[in-house]
Amino acid sequence: MSSDLKKNPLVDSFLSTLRLEKGLSENTIKAYSNDCKAFNQWLFLKKGYKAVSAIEEDIENYLKHLNSINLSNASINRKLSSIKHFFNYLSKAKLLKSNPVINISGLKSSKALPKSLSIIDVNSLIKAPDCSNFIGLRDRTMIELMYATGVRISELINLEYGNIDLNRSLIKVMGKGGKERMIPFGDDALSWLITYIEFRRKNNLSLNSREFFISQQGKKITRQAFWYRIKAYLKVTGLSLDISPHTLRHAFATHLLNNGADLRSVQMLLGHSDLSTTQIYTHIAKQRLSNMVKQHHPRG
Repeated sequence: MSSDLKKNPLVDSFLSTLRLEKGLSENTIKAYSNDCKAFNQWLFLKKGYKAVSAIEEDIENYLKHLNSINLSNASINRKLSSIKHFFNYLSKAKLLKSNPVINISGLKSSKALPKSLSIIDVNSLIKAPDCSNFIGLRDRTMIELMYATGVRISELINLEYGNIDLNRSLIKVMGKGGKERMIPFGDDALSWLITYIEFRRKNNLSLNSREFFISQQGKKITRQAFWYRIKAYLKVTGLSLDISPHTLRHAFATHLLNNGADLRSVQMLLGHSDLSTTQIYTHIAKQRLSNMVKQHHPRG
């Protein structure tokens, strides 16, 4: 493979700018990297030139290429968003004669509603771990806290002792873009947090560690390990294996709205920078109300 395909200093410079100015997570940076480098490689193989020479027709042809390999409209739009940010960066750096993405629009796609869980299903999942051992107790506490606060998986596994205020029933998390927020939790989560802490103290489980949720080896639990544990509990309860740890975040938001919480408050709790991101949960709530009426009303 040509060295032109292996190295791309313009993309690397763009990614560095994202890290410094936007404060994005490494997972988000990686997605931008993959999208921009894939486009640059396609452009070089098809046209023999680099992004600074791209024209609007090249972008349109690339979108057709993505469609031809059966990518969903949502996936294509995400890649297009990365490419647009890349070209906007090149334009600001005055490396383009004209910006080829200015007139390019995304593909229309119906936004899929995130999967959620009923309160009954959540309770089944919460009660699945065997709390007579450390791993089960840790898992129960993690599930309780995730449902009680709606935190992202990354925020949950990165939680440290110093981020928890048991007296005020609050946790402090660092969200996307380095934004810090305080989230309250209820008595059930508080009770399990205290039980988990006492178990670690009594059994001398890595008390010198700042990490709150740890493995049996005393190391911070990974996203993959927690996913594996959730899958095991789904099998025990008979719930759908399509459910992920992130589904608890969706359940948190949906159940709050179903019980009368206002959208702005839920937005703050979830750490969404844009209210439109939170509004998708109102569609879930409305859909469930509609289904309930159709199922139970005599003329539904």
